[in-house]
Amino acid sequence: MSFTAVDHGMMARALQLAENGLWTTSPNPRVGCVLVRDGWIVGEGWHEKAGEPHAEVHALRAAGPKARGATAYVTLEPCSHHGRTPPCADALIAAGVSRVVAAMTDPNPLVAGQGLALLQAAGIETASGLLENEARELNIGFVSRMTRGRPWLRLKAAASLDGKTALSNGVSQWITGPEARRDGHRWRARACAILTGIGTVRDDDPQLNVRDVQTPRQPLRVVVDSKLETPLAAHILDGGPVLIAGAVDDAKRKAALTKAGAEVLILPNAQGKVELKDLLAELGRRGINEVHAEAGFKLNGSLLREGLVDELLLYLAPCLIGHAANGLFNLPELASLDGKQRLQIRDLRQIGVDIRVLARPL
Repeated sequence: MSFTAVDHGMMARALQLAENGLWTTSPNPRVGCVLVRDGWIVGEGWHEKAGEPHAEVHALRAAGPKARGATAYVTLEPCSHHGRTPPCADALIAAGVSRVVAAMTDPNPLVAGQGLALLQAAGIETASGLLENEARELNIGFVSRMTRGRPWLRLKAAASLDGKTALSNGVSQWITGPEARRDGHRWRARACAILTGIGTVRDDDPQLNVRDVQTPRQPLRVVVDSKLETPLAAHILDGGPVLIAGAVDDAKRKAALTKAGAEVLILPNAQGKVELKDLLAELGRRGINEVHAEAGFKLNGSLLREGLVDELLLYLAPCLIGHAANGLFNLPELASLDGKQRLQIRDLRQIGVDIRVLARPL
């Protein structure tokens, strides 16, 4: 189906609106809607928070009776099922819109084309696929959870130009500048969970919350801690939800960590470590769309080796630290370059004095 320049412009506006929910809609997708009649926008809105009205409802309320005969541009297929709110497809039918253009069909099996089918059955013209890639990127975590049963995992690391993340004695603050650190907090804010390992908790004692930007909610913090060794005085246990994934079902340590405010989950693998694949599946079951990993080279390496990293967010500082310092990933030595992990660079830009690389494994 061909789309007009007006169609493209209005869907671009709908995507812009959807971005307003970047930090707030989880576990729901980020969705925007624009209603257009006779070439003019008569109503627009976005989904602001789970449990609250969807984008289409906000746009319809803004348009009032002007919605009749309008075209609705929505970044995700209107829902057709009763969740916490009534179906948006029914609301569009009741309002009398004449055409609905969706950027993409809903990957949720409860919808998956049924919303558009419901609209078509009511005599409304429908189309989909306009700016689909942009819409998919905006909800990459939601799509991942719906199609793979696990969240989208973005691994963030800061390093020198020679790929070192810390001195051999563990000192790492600060390799990158304040602008890069603030940018990192924006990526934390959009995630539903922040993942780290016990080594990082012991060495850096981080809070791993969002501080440098304003956010209405803090992500769940998840610690991979096979032996349940997280210190009870660790900053990561200060306020906010914390999940500790262990491999040893030690009742005494489990009770102590639970008393300190953490939830403890035992997910062992055959090697006595945490089964990372099962951990991500569990986070998916809990409605986690995006996981932001900030860990040391051991956990970073494990996540890469097991094929669980969907995206790399690397900040490279204009400095050199030396070969004895700690590297980015604990990966096995290669006998041949044929075994190298190939990446696709998705974005490359300067943040302050540092370089930010966004890349995905091929």
